[in-house]
Amino acid sequence: MVCPFDRAQALEQRQRDQAINAQLAQARAQSTGPSLTHCEDCDREIPPARQALGGKTRCVPCQSIFEKGGQR
Repeated sequence: MVCPFDRAQALEQRQRDQAINAQLAQARAQSTGPSLTHCEDCDREIPPARQALGGKTRCVPCQSIFEKGGQR
């Protein structure tokens, strides 16, 4: 007989894995195309590690401001 707690834990793990996979798929879909070498807002160089992700147009500080709804 399977313990109800084990079943609940397995269900929670499956749901967590599905949510993570959905977020990763969405991130991959948004990160298409080549990255810029310099930020479109401040013109600072975008680090090579960030460029390698693909589709990046802003440096990290400018992207953070953009995501918070601020303007530079």
